[in-house]
Amino acid sequence: MSVTELSEPPRPEPAPSAAPPARPTRGGSPFGALLLRLHFYAGVLVAPFLVVAALTGLAYTVAPQVDAALYGEVLTVTRVGERPVPVADQVGAARNAHPEGSVSAVQPGTGDRTTRVVFTVPELAERQHTVYVDPYTGRVQGQLTTWFGSTPATTWLDDLHRNLHLGTVGRHYSELAASWLWVLALGGVVLWWRRRRATRATARHLLVPDLGAARGVRRTRSWHATTGIWLTVGLLFLSATGLTWSRYAGANFGAGLDALDARAPQLSTALAAGEVPADTGGGHHGATGAGGVVESAAFDRVLAAARTAGLAGPVEIAPGAPGSAWTVTQVDNTWPVAKDRVAVDPAAGLVTARSDFADWPVPAQLSGLGIQAHMGVLLGPVNQILLAALALGLLCVIVWGYRMWWQRRPTRADRRARTGAAPPRGGVRGLPWRAALVGVPVVAAVGWALPLLGLSLLAFLAVDVVLGVAARRRRRGTAPDSPVPAGG
Repeated sequence: MSVTELSEPPRPEPAPSAAPPARPTRGGSPFGALLLRLHFYAGVLVAPFLVVAALTGLAYTVAPQVDAALYGEVLTVTRVGERPVPVADQVGAARNAHPEGSVSAVQPGTGDRTTRVVFTVPELAERQHTVYVDPYTGRVQGQLTTWFGSTPATTWLDDLHRNLHLGTVGRHYSELAASWLWVLALGGVVLWWRRRRATRATARHLLVPDLGAARGVRRTRSWHATTGIWLTVGLLFLSATGLTWSRYAGANFGAGLDALDARAPQLSTALAAGEVPADTGGGHHGATGAGGVVESAAFDRVLAAARTAGLAGPVEIAPGAPGSAWTVTQVDNTWPVAKDRVAVDPAAGLVTARSDFADWPVPAQLSGLGIQAHMGVLLGPVNQILLAALALGLLCVIVWGYRMWWQRRPTRADRRARTGAAPPRGGVRGLPWRAALVGVPVVAAVGWALPLLGLSLLAFLAVDVVLGVAARRRRRGTAPDSPVPAGG
């Protein structure tokens, strides 16, 4: 939940015989009243999902440190040698330790990182077995069940954040939170700016809590609002990047990239007609790859060709099917990222195709960078600290929002309540017809692009209508009997 304006006690409901006001006054305008009521409902009802997302995201920020503590002896070497042994020997050692499955990828170790030989095993579905080899001695240091390269601990934390370990059903919670996060953040900024403008406050008062405010709801609102202002850019970023790989909104995002032809380009692995990689032997045993038995010595030829082509740093070698080129991809996700790719003929050791990250469409570049930043790896430890600060700040904003709701509760003996009342209705009725003419199509389009946002917005509207009908019935039931006109 972001910023809000719930400060004044609720106004008494008008008498049943009085016509409802055309323009509610608490929001300052029909638009302000409508935005305030939407912000209130969304904050109260969606905030629990945001709390879960913030807590699980906070836990994920320390995944690299958890990996180092649990799997340090497997992921790193104790001594960095002068030069690595041939990749073929490392793959052979991994195959001896793991006879089952096929080699789907190899990440040669660099620095103090071990070489990762990934085996695809049909029984594991999306997961793989990864064997870790000391690149300087060829000694196998361990084996883990991984998911797209992530260790078991990181995979567990990732599943917790994405779906609470509930599978596809659990993904709805994170998509709902991401769908409303940007609405709450931007709506809160608008509400706080309108309030400060009405009081002729300076820009400083938008960014600094009013420590001179009276104790109670005004001071809580000041902390809630200014903290929300500071977090806004980060929250918008988390919302946008989280939605890109969500279930429904992510599918629409992908369809948009396809329509604009803005995805990362495909790398052709086709070889010239009749050009089938030959098994040159060389004394190295074979390793079962994605397309069958492949020559282990080919890993060294392919890696040498990729290095000659300029692919420095950590890379991943993926064997292709018989008659196809192999791919080598840079996998350095820290800034500045290295994501260039080449296709290499494994027999001749020649580059047959290339795709550089700099040549990708801008939407594909931004999406790739955004995902890495959302996962906390783009800027290294600084990225982790920023994400942790965002999560903690969001939790504080939510707590202050609920505290305001409680502080605004009526305390008089004849009107005592546990929580504060919602902002008054009437915002929609007070809007000019031009606003509805533009607003309805815009809201419908956003609801189509973000389905869980649209459905929950309809649910909020239904709840609001039911509460309004119930309130009117209560007022009619408690109103004194009116004289019936003659002939009525």
